[in-house]
Amino acid sequence: MTIRHIVFDIGNVLLNFDPELAYLDLIPDQVERHAFLRDVCSRDWIIAQDRVHAWAPGEAELIAHHPGQKTMICAFRERWHDMVPGPITDSVGILDTLSGDGLDVTALTNFNGETFDEASQRFDSFKLFRGMTVSGRVGLLKPEAEIFAHHAASFDLVPEATLFIDDVAANVEAARNTGWQSMQFVNPDRLRRDLRLLDVSV
Repeated sequence: MTIRHIVFDIGNVLLNFDPELAYLDLIPDQVERHAFLRDVCSRDWIIAQDRVHAWAPGEAELIAHHPGQKTMICAFRERWHDMVPGPITDSVGILDTLSGDGLDVTALTNFNGETFDEASQRFDSFKLFRGMTVSGRVGLLKPEAEIFAHHAASFDLVPEATLFIDDVAANVEAARNTGWQSMQFVNPDRLRRDLRLLDVSV
């Protein structure tokens, strides 16, 4: 079926996101830095923070489990903007082209509510979307099927005419399982080629 709706993920599709950037000077040793981000401010903890709006409760809970790491844990929020140094320019260019061509473009992202509100003030590209589903606002997360259903219902999407773009394979597969078309983002050049294969001009 012809693509009528395109749904973008944000982190590492449209915006660079790398927690390590905030700790380069705080934890100069690479092995120690990687261990901290693996075992303390871990991927699972970041994902849990993406489910909620308020940052502080999850931060306090983590500090209670790792009281000796309080300063480093607090640095994650204090230096959050260092982790998001800027847009992936060519990806934003593709988004701008799609939006300018009149295609229906929305966003579906795992993003803490507080940090999303701050990011939306930094990045004008967010205004290119007809609408956005943010995990921290709805209490649902990719790759849960419920968040895809919520997004489709909120924006009146026809699943089989919807294309989802995400850098995480599990999210791409989850979208496909809900009846959407989907593709994994690798880089902007690959995205442009993949879109053209689906007769989407960019």
